[in-house]
Formats: sequence, C-alpha cells, structure tokens
Amino acid sequence: MKISYNWIKQFIKTDWSPEQTSELLTDLGLEVEGLDLYQSVKGGLEGVVVGEVLTCVQHSNADKLKVTTVNIGQEQPIQIVCGAPNVAAGQKVPVATIGTTLYTEEGEAWTIKKGKIRGEESHGMICAEDELGLGKSHDGILVLPEDTIIGTPCADLFDVENDQVFEIGLTPNRADAMSHFGTARDLKAGLQQKGINVELITPSVSAFHVDSRTLKIDVDVLNKELAPRYCGVTISGLKVDESPEWLKNRIKAIGLSPINNVVDATNYVLHDLGQPLHAFDANKVTGNKIEVKTVSTGTKFTTLDGVERELHEDDLMICNAEKPMCIAGVFGGIDSGVTEHTTNIFLESAYFNPVSVRKTAKRHGLNTDASFRFERGIDPKITEYALKRAALLIQEIAGGEITSDIVDVYPNKIEDFQVRLSFDKVTKLIGQEIPTETIKSILTSLDIKINSVTETGLGLTIPAFRNDVTREADVIEEILRVFGYNNIETSSKLNASISNASRFEDYKLQNVVGNQLAAQGWFEIMANSLTSANYLALSDELKTEHNVEMLNPLSQDLGVMRQSLLFSGLEALSHNINRRQSNLKFFEFGKTYHDYNGTREEYKHLSLFITGFKTEESWSNVPQAKTNFFLLKGSIASLLERLGITRYQESATKSDVFSEGLQLSIGRDTLVNFGVLKSKIAKHFDITQEVFYADFKWDTIIEVAKRNKIKFTAIPKYPEVRRDFALLLDDNVTFESLQAIAKKTEKQLLKSVNLFDVYQGKNLPNGKKSYALSFTFMDERQTLTDKVVDKIMNKLQNNFERQLGAELR
Repeated sequence: MKISYNWIKQFIKTDWSPEQTSELLTDLGLEVEGLDLYQSVKGGLEGVVVGEVLTCVQHSNADKLKVTTVNIGQEQPIQIVCGAPNVAAGQKVPVATIGTTLYTEEGEAWTIKKGKIRGEESHGMICAEDELGLGKSHDGILVLPEDTIIGTPCADLFDVENDQVFEIGLTPNRADAMSHFGTARDLKAGLQQKGINVELITPSVSAFHVDSRTLKIDVDVLNKELAPRYCGVTISGLKVDESPEWLKNRIKAIGLSPINNVVDATNYVLHDLGQPLHAFDANKVTGNKIEVKTVSTGTKFTTLDGVERELHEDDLMICNAEKPMCIAGVFGGIDSGVTEHTTNIFLESAYFNPVSVRKTAKRHGLNTDASFRFERGIDPKITEYALKRAALLIQEIAGGEITSDIVDVYPNKIEDFQVRLSFDKVTKLIGQEIPTETIKSILTSLDIKINSVTETGLGLTIPAFRNDVTREADVIEEILRVFGYNNIETSSKLNASISNASRFEDYKLQNVVGNQLAAQGWFEIMANSLTSANYLALSDELKTEHNVEMLNPLSQDLGVMRQSLLFSGLEALSHNINRRQSNLKFFEFGKTYHDYNGTREEYKHLSLFITGFKTEESWSNVPQAKTNFFLLKGSIASLLERLGITRYQESATKSDVFSEGLQLSIGRDTLVNFGVLKSKIAKHFDITQEVFYADFKWDTIIEVAKRNKIKFTAIPKYPEVRRDFALLLDDNVTFESLQAIAKKTEKQLLKSVNLFDVYQGKNLPNGKKSYALSFTFMDERQTLTDKVVDKIMNKLQNNFERQLGAELR
C-alpha cells in the first residue's frame, strides 16, 4: 500500500521528516518497506533556470541552427546553440545548465554537457515543453512571460511537487489503516506517545446541500445480507474532463493513472478515507431504478476491462431495471461507466459483506483497490460521509448540481463492540505495568471510547471500523503497539525451567530419524499441505468424499488438503529433475487430512523418495550404480533399528501406488509401505526415471517405539566363532525358512545367520539353487570349543536335510 507524505499532512500538521515518520509507522505496526521520492516532473527541474535571450544569429555552418547568448543571472552570459525555429532575442526561456539531468518520455535520463555543435560552443540547452516533462509539445522552445525574473529556478516557477511515498506492508487485519486518514490516525496516536499533541483534521462536508430534486433514482436492496448499507445520490450537469494538476499529482504519487475528473475524484476519496465509491452514468440507469441483488448462474456480463464473464448465483450485482451494471464491490461494467459524454451521474457509496466480495473477486480472478478494502472490512459508519465528500469534490472540479436527496438503505445498523479490559491482564500479557492514564490516553487516541473506569479495569466501546479488535487480548495488543515494543524493559534476570519430557516425544524421535537420514545423504523437504484434487485420480485408495476442501481456495491447484504425502514429494522430485538434478534422496515429515462422514482426522507420516544413481559421476573407473529397492529397504531397516523396532513381519504391500513392494507390520499395525512407484504415476509429473517410495505411519511408529524396553548388557569377553555351509536346495526354499530352522535348533549360542552367496545355473540340477550361509556362535560365559560348535553344526545339517531336503555341497 502506497501512502503519500504530503497527503497525510492534510490530516495532521507535523514537521517530522519522512525518515522519522517512517520509523514511527513501523513501530506502530504499519511496516514501511520502502520510501520513494515522487516528483510531478521527473528530475524536479533541478538545474533548469529562467534565462533571457540577448542575441540570436544564424549559425555559420547550419541552416537550421542559431547561436544565442543567454543571460541566466550569472556574471557573464552563456552561449547556446539552439535548433528551435521560434527562438528570438528578448525572449524569457527555460535553460538547462551544464550538469542538468533531463528525462525522455520513456523515463531514460540524459545529462546536459558542454560541447561543440558544427564548430560553435554550446554551454546549455534552451528547452521545449516536452523536454522538461511539462507537456507533449515539441513545436519549439517554451517561451515564458516577459515579467519572469531571470535566474529563477523553474521548479519554483512551475510549482513542481516533491513528495515522499511510503510503501507499507499492510497486514490483513489492519483494515482500518487502508487509507491516508487511517494512517494519519495511527500516526497521531504514535506522536502523542512521543509528547507531540497534534489534531486529526477531518475534512468538512457542511457545504453539501441539495440544489434541486430533478433526477431521482430509486434504490431497492433485495439482498440486505450481502449489502448491509447502500447510499447514493445524483449529480447533474457536470462536465467530464481532465482533472486539475493537484489531483493528478496526488493519485500519480501513489501509482495510479489519472482517467478523468469524475473517476479520479472517486479514486481520491477511496485512498483518502478508505471508502470505495462508484459513479454510474445516470442516463444508462434504465427505469431510474437501482436494484442490489444476485442474478442467475451463467448470466453474461462484460466488465470495464472488456472481458465477458459468466456470473455466479452468489455474485452480488448492482442492476438497473433491465440488466446488471456492476459487480458489487469488485468491478464496474463497460456499459454503465462514466465517459466523456456523461453529464449526469449516480454516485454510489456502500458497505458490502466482506466474505461475499472476497469470494466473488477470487471466483473471477479480479483484484481491485475496491475489492482489496471491501474484503478486509471497511468502516460502515462513514458511508454517507464519504459520499458527501466525493460529491463536493466532483462539484468542485467537474461542476454540476446535487439533484436528489441521499438514499441511505441501512435497515440493520452494525453496532460497535463492547469489551471489558482488566489492568491486571494488561500487566500480565505485556510483562510490565503501564500507568492507567497512559492506557486511557492511548485508547482515546485510537478512537476507542471509555465507558466506565474502575480500580480493576475499563469498560470500552470499540468502533466498528476496528473489526480486528473484538477481545481483551486485541485491546492489549493495541495498547502495546502504540506504547512501543521497544519501550518494554528487558529484565536483567534470566529465568529458565527444565520440563520433564519423555524420550519418546514426537519431536525427539523425529530429530533422531531426521539426523540419521541427513547423515546418510538424504535431504529434508517441506511441502504445502494444500494440493490439487485432481491427484486423487492416480490412486483408487484416495476417495473424493474424504477430501477436506478449502472454502476459499487460492487456486484449483491448492483446493484441498492432502490425503497423501506422495504427490507433493513427486512435485519436488520433478522440480529438481527439470533443473538437471536427477540423483535425489528426499524425506518429509508431514500430515495427511481426511473427512470421514463429517469427522475430520489427521495423521502424521514420514515419506522417503529415492531416484537416480547412488553416487555422482567421478574420475575413478567405478561405474555409477542406479538406486534400487534394496537400497531403500536398507535405509528403512536402519531407521527402525535405530528406534529399537526389529521384530516385524514382511508381506506384500496392498497399496496400489506400487508396481511391487513390501509392507512391514507388527501384528495388525502397519509400520511402513515401500516399493517401486508405478511408472504411470511418475509420468504424470514428467518423471521418466524409476522412483522408489516409502510411506511410514509415524503415529504407529511412535506407539510401537514406546513399547520397547531397552536392556543394557556388558560387552562380551569371549570371541565369536563362525562356521559356513554351502547347501543345495530346491528353488522354492527361502532364506527365511533356513533362518527359522537354525534359530529353533540352537536358541542360546547362535547369534546370527547370514546369506552371503546365491548361485543358480550351470552344473546344478534343474530346479535347484545353491545358498552359502554363515553362522555366528558365542558363549558369553566361556570360550567355545570346536567340539561344541561341531555338534551344533551337525544338528543344523541334519535338520536342513530332514525338513528341507537340503544337501551339503
């Protein structure tokens, strides 16, 4: 939001510098993000002075040039070569001296330098109107009145306006500050805390009166919920023309382009008071009647930008007796606006429902100065006042007469808020006692009325324009921001407390797992919880009826809350792959959101994504190996082991997002599903390389981790013993069955079984395979002897032969 410093000073008289004012506004919560210089003439005509042409002779080497001597108020006149056809001795002219910077119509800067033109020295430039930025004429030099004083800076002569413009990053809750008047009101309160008492000047509208009642337009508000207040008045016999320079300068300073005096006047009042207005050509209000209502879905309407739009049944429209003329609070129609032929207008000032305006603006992709204010909530009590202010301004610059009484449809008045403020609560929340008189002074300066005063607190009436101040805590925030955050003392005593937290707290386990993944080369991502509803078509497990939908989505791509972390992760993979980063290992902690028959539930997940090669290219001769299913499985196993979860069952995953994969579970509790992502899902995100994905049910992981009891044992003193078997087995025999038989055969001394070689093919009978197994034994009380180990190995061999038909190779 742009705020003009010169404009603010129409409401409060202050001699503070713009820089000081900028700091105070920021302290008050209106953060000034930038301070820019505005000049009604670019460059401010700095270096341009009034000169008198003393002599003017033909250039000896050019037919279209003349050599002049010009008195600019210095000791000696200067010589200037000029090509203007109308230059002559005795003229008073604007002269750009050496070093002056002028600007082209496109804004490009160029500097006047001493030079020679066809052999004659030139020490400046006699300027035309367009060269100074004062107009568009280039027929010749600008000739000034004869009584103009030589040496006078042209900036003074042409009344160049210099202004400082604040770029304020306005937070959505500060609807009250969306105008110069609102900003000045805050500034007044801040100055008062600095010991500077200034008056807030409210423009008078006492001159408003009805000249005649010759053009009456009836107003019928059919939807009073969406239009709680609607005012209007007619002005007849006006002339649509250019605005005066002062008005054009005001609106150009804040980045607007002048259109005509009527439209510029409504824009001026909008930024002056924060009340949007709209002017209709009264001759186009058929039936001399305005209806404020909704229309049927599909109704065609062409807005001022020339775009034909289809209306929705919830769009509030301003209509005449036959058709819509304006989208209420958002954008006018092309057929009812003010043009150069307009002589009579109906001037509208209204308060529209903020939610309705916001939905309509989003629905049609429109964002206007009016909708920006209506969406956040304007002051419903200045509707009529702003109408009078605009009407008087239009009369001043466009002429005309007020030709109707003001229509004010306001059936249900919007009341102020009542809040009780406790002094103890103020001290508790702020952390410092603020004197009662200071609190009262601050509240009064913010137009908050004090109804009652007791020893314990205040009874307050909050004005309706402060729709963000409805609770005691909000009032305390107002007191604090005006008192000044920087004025709150910092205690020299540091207090700290240590809370007793379980080591199985979510954030602790998350840190453990996150640190381990980061150490293994994984990168954490954080994706938006909002996503596109279209992704649900990629998986039959996700149901549309379970969506948690946004009432007011920013876009269709952010219309629902995600039911899975898969798609946001794939968006991140695609984004990186498209930027030539194809070897990726991502993880994300996040929540999914579901609506089950009106009951909304959320669950936390940990997702892993891996794709590309295991390592980057290297000068060594080691070839790059692609990531694979077992690399992901190893990372998953290491995470579960780190959390003390080792006894889980493997089974084929039932999730339809995988072409193949596994599910790890304990009893009925699923811990994680992982595997190879279906290529059609990856291709939907323009990913052609293989993607491996894991989805941990983090809530279940935490519960299982809590059940683990950690036991500490001494480090064994005695060595391990390893023995190997090479077994010939049927193809259908699994390592899992071998491991189970081995552990059942020797429960105490056998510590681990490992498969280190698998062979199938030549020199083996059909339907057979070879497994090479290693067995590790250890006795924690004594050193094992060969006799004991051999006995166990014989038992293992017998059981393998008897139960699986194994043969020792």
